[in-house]
Amino acid sequence: MKSLIRRIPKAELHLHIEGTLEPELMMKLAQRNGIEIPYTSVDEIRHAYDFSDLQSFLDIYYAGAQVLIEEQDFYDLTWGYLERAATDNVRHVEIFFDPQTHTARSIDFCTVINGICSALQDGESRLGITFELIMCFLRHLSAADAMATLEEALPHKNRIRAVGLDSSEVGHPPAKFAEVFDRARDEGFLTVAHAGEEGPPEYIWEALDLLKVERIDHGVRSLEDPALVERLAKDQTPLTVCPLSNIKLGVFKSLQEHNLKKLLDAGLCVTINSDDPAYFGGYIGENFLQTQQALNLSADDIHALAKNAFTASFLSDEDKKRHIAEIDQIMS
Repeated sequence: MKSLIRRIPKAELHLHIEGTLEPELMMKLAQRNGIEIPYTSVDEIRHAYDFSDLQSFLDIYYAGAQVLIEEQDFYDLTWGYLERAATDNVRHVEIFFDPQTHTARSIDFCTVINGICSALQDGESRLGITFELIMCFLRHLSAADAMATLEEALPHKNRIRAVGLDSSEVGHPPAKFAEVFDRARDEGFLTVAHAGEEGPPEYIWEALDLLKVERIDHGVRSLEDPALVERLAKDQTPLTVCPLSNIKLGVFKSLQEHNLKKLLDAGLCVTINSDDPAYFGGYIGENFLQTQQALNLSADDIHALAKNAFTASFLSDEDKKRHIAEIDQIMS
């Protein structure tokens, strides 16, 4: 099973590029940019990557982002992720980035997107990893702030495929951003949203009905609402599930208690992803391996999860079929 998981082609659809900031790179960038951070060693940073819930994680996550200043920093961050993704046989990535985290620090939008996209383009030419870029709005900030960020992104429409919604979920329902997402769709962006991680199933309904999303990021609380499960199964709305993240943030007490297998058995289009792997202890391959072991997933389950990711991606139908055919061949 380990060999199968290593060999099978993968698409990653739920990955925050700022969440791939490894302690070594944080220290390197802090020194390179003359940024003071409250840590004196890589080990001290790694020890700080210990938190009890979503908010305590976000606190260290946003603090770490302070070292990202120059275009080269965003390139190095993205390239580091792509090199690790290549070792997990990732063939396609759809990467989230949070411009508000950086523009609020007076970092120019162009600096952020240029650095990220340069690395993504090099990843395609040098590593064979295709990509799409998804701009997320920080839901703990105002809808007006999100709308201003959308306006700022419009000159870069050719490089951004979709918009999403992330950060602190509880108390910030999707409905808060309905007008922003309406405008985004009018401008030609696809839409996705985090919902049903810490927030209730009602947030998933809102994401579907008000934001008209293509995918639900997380969505693990959907099982609490049978009518919602029925709808997700009928429409085959993808769920981008992040098992190790869910354990690290206390959504489930242990990986053995995770409901991924139940979601899969309910006929939902479930995918496995790594979310913020530098902070959550595992990139996509490790998420597959540990989840398979904890839930005793079968080869058929792994097959379905890998195919679901390409099906749920924003790739062309032709590219989806090509990747899925390769998966089917490996499984035969």
